[in-house]
Amino acid sequence: MAQQVIKRDGTKQAFDENKMRKSIEMAAREAGLAEDRVNAVVEQVAGAALQLAAGKEEIATSELRTLILARLDEVEPAAAAVWRKHDEGKDKA
Repeated sequence: MAQQVIKRDGTKQAFDENKMRKSIEMAAREAGLAEDRVNAVVEQVAGAALQLAAGKEEIATSELRTLILARLDEVEPAAAAVWRKHDEGKDKA
């Protein structure tokens, strides 16, 4: 399992599975999904991301983001749209 994530600015942080899950959950909730669907989306998408990170020492946040968005596009496009809108706000800050 990846121990570190490499941020956009090149700094490294400890990989935090809970932080990733909370981000997916936030996007699903803001998309207006029912609670059981939120939980299902988090499990599906986080599971795929954890599989990607499993064979690596380090992983770039951009790589995680790409995978998460691809999975959200497949399983819940409304949540993917919320995530992208949130990303746009961060880019302007």
